[in-house]
Amino acid sequence: MSAEPRPGQAQPGPLQPGPEVPPRHVLILGGTTEARQLAQALAPDPSVRVTTSLAGRVTAPVLPPGGIRIGGFGGIAGLAGWIVGHDVTHVVDATHPFAERMSFHASEAEALTGVPLLALRRPGWSPQPGDDWTFTDSLAEAAELLPGFGSRAFLTTGRMGLHTFAHLPDTWFLVRSVDPPTGPVPPRLETLLARGPFTLDDERELIARHRIDVLVTKDSGGSATAPKLTAAREADIPVLVVRRPPVPQGVPEADSVPAALRWLAEVA
Repeated sequence: MSAEPRPGQAQPGPLQPGPEVPPRHVLILGGTTEARQLAQALAPDPSVRVTTSLAGRVTAPVLPPGGIRIGGFGGIAGLAGWIVGHDVTHVVDATHPFAERMSFHASEAEALTGVPLLALRRPGWSPQPGDDWTFTDSLAEAAELLPGFGSRAFLTTGRMGLHTFAHLPDTWFLVRSVDPPTGPVPPRLETLLARGPFTLDDERELIARHRIDVLVTKDSGGSATAPKLTAAREADIPVLVVRRPPVPQGVPEADSVPAALRWLAEVA
């Protein structure tokens, strides 16, 4: 026999439904313009929950809408555990083309969890008529070849790889970076702290003002950093281009945000 409620005691009401959880949870492995654009495109959709993961290498990154996590996962097992523990339904690897370790971890995590994975990779660059490009397979090879191409280098390979060029005392380097470089750096180095994208006029002026005679870059692809290549061609200076590292095989790829959105709509 159930007890009668005492006077003044609140009586139980009908159960109230909890907040509705979107049926899809998309984890974007980010750090690129395309990752931000994808999060922005998905944000208005109430049927999708978006979380963007950032490596944390930039002090004040431009944050996309949706959930944000910063820092590593702790390897393949950690990434797989996060995917399962947070009910992730889709993973999009939109990391930088040279973040190869994260791409392989994502591929292995897909094998462990069964959660579908897409690689969102911007197309690489191709030389145009008038370009003087030399391709290398690594930063170390670029550093070895560099003294034969010029003495005033615009180095756009990222601050994390500056130590590769630290043994070159006779080359003057210009480096542009969001955050100041740390660790071993070339002895003759000037750093510009700036965040892109940069216009063609910006790159023309920079190359002329600093009397740059060789450009060193990675094949990052995309349009945001391509103006420096046009400026180098116009200035008739050689370019050392580091090829992209290998990528996991068998992972479906999209070369644009619209293509990634179509994949997300089609894959259950």
